[in-house]
Amino acid sequence: MIDTHAHIYHADESTYPMIDSPSRPPEGTGTIEHLKRNVAEAGIDRVVLVQTGSAYRWDNRLLGDTAKANGDWMVGVCTLDPLARESLAELERLRTDFNVRGLRVETTKSAYAQYYHPGSVALWEAAQRLDVVICAHLQTPYLQQFSDLLARFPDVKVVLDHAAYPKASEGPQSETVQAVVDLARFPQLHLKLTFAVTGSDEGYPFTDMHEIVRKLLRAYGPARCMWGSDFPCEHWLKKASYSQHLDLYRKDLGLSSEEQAAVLSDTAEGLWFK
Repeated sequence: MIDTHAHIYHADESTYPMIDSPSRPPEGTGTIEHLKRNVAEAGIDRVVLVQTGSAYRWDNRLLGDTAKANGDWMVGVCTLDPLARESLAELERLRTDFNVRGLRVETTKSAYAQYYHPGSVALWEAAQRLDVVICAHLQTPYLQQFSDLLARFPDVKVVLDHAAYPKASEGPQSETVQAVVDLARFPQLHLKLTFAVTGSDEGYPFTDMHEIVRKLLRAYGPARCMWGSDFPCEHWLKKASYSQHLDLYRKDLGLSSEEQAAVLSDTAEGLWFK
């Protein structure tokens, strides 16, 4: 099994300095040692490590060092400033030397305040050239711009992080769910099923999110969907442990053995580890 969404932190803030006012996990959580314990207990074989922007922003040193040092079972997804010219060279360096195979592209919060702009296009062009997977991190208002980029780059492999954050309170017919379903027309797009806990108003097993998960699974098919833990769950989920988040897909949703194999292993294997 493969965990496609884990964040990492380090206690040595001299070597790996955090941004001002970072979002820190509870003490003793979020380290590589903690991640190793979680994956061992849950039976996870490999991990996709995603840059922790809320702690390190554009500084990918911890991500790159960790992905490289654990290259036998891990790959990295970096985050780079789409408005910085040096981001293109940095992506190539991380891809070549630090076992980074993905790029998380977010909505800019300064000059453009949008998703589709020249800096974003340049990063997608670099991703296509370097065979890097785009992880799109955005919410509903930007899905049309995201659609325009998918149309412009049909050969770039793309994952929609957290499926744009659907919420139980808005229901299976919400604007977010309908927009994400509509995007299934792009065959290069995959979904990261990491939203069921954070979108729920209930405790485990988060039954108010089950129909939303199933609807998106039907739209994309299990071969284009993958699970991720949101490690450290103590920080990002709070309402579920690592194993409970996994059990949601192993047991509670009633997925068939074939669906489980795709969501928990095969889709991620083909996208990240081949």
